[in-house]
Amino acid sequence: MGAMTTIVAFHAHADDPVLLTGGTLARAAADGHRVVVVVATDGLDAEYPTARWRELEASAAILGVRRVVHLGYADSGHGPALFPDPPGRQRFARADTEEATHRLAALLRAERADVLLGYDPNGGYGHRDHVKVHEVARRAARLTGTRLLEATLPRDVVLRLVRVIGALRIPLRYDTGALSRAYSPSAAITYRFDVRRFAARKQAALAAHVSDVRGTGRLSAVLRVLVWLPAPVFGLVAGREWYVDVTRAGSAHPALQVSARSPRRRR
Repeated sequence: MGAMTTIVAFHAHADDPVLLTGGTLARAAADGHRVVVVVATDGLDAEYPTARWRELEASAAILGVRRVVHLGYADSGHGPALFPDPPGRQRFARADTEEATHRLAALLRAERADVLLGYDPNGGYGHRDHVKVHEVARRAARLTGTRLLEATLPRDVVLRLVRVIGALRIPLRYDTGALSRAYSPSAAITYRFDVRRFAARKQAALAAHVSDVRGTGRLSAVLRVLVWLPAPVFGLVAGREWYVDVTRAGSAHPALQVSARSPRRRR
């Protein structure tokens, strides 16, 4: 193994690091690289005042993450209404983009980060906090010169997953038009990482988010299915992770070489 490098994964919410980048982070940590997770929002609310943060720390520990950092903002929530800021915190969607950029850039410099993981321009499925993560990550990467890979999914994979969920009779309402614009077209994806060797660890890290798994929303229903799947099946469903290399700095960084055949350059 070469010299230790540092990967900073910037995410919107507590359960996002596992869903989009968990296998990549677990592999990098297992190879001896320093992995840091930064979440824009803390997920605190009246129902779970501290549980979600503890669950994030437990989940990150399973993946081998060395440090978990909160950027200082509150979750902006779903739906058309953006609720007032909670006491002492500003909702991330309202945050000044430059201020958030400088907070992240300061952390990248302090960690001497080699690679920053962010989100695609759609913020994945379009959540306003995810879109904000994309904007802040791009600006911070330019400001610090850090290599940026944006975590995403191929749209065709998302549509297949939705069909599987429907076949399992899980109630999931979705807008076909919105899905056709979510995440990234396959042609835009630079790397596809096979992380099935770390699928069991990824599934355990997901299960650590007890508050979300036991929730009542549609996402919680999907998370429960993922957690309950037999490990080999979970590996088939969630054993690959995709990135767009924004900086186009040649081949994948050594810390992200999940296997000799996993990175696939776009031609």
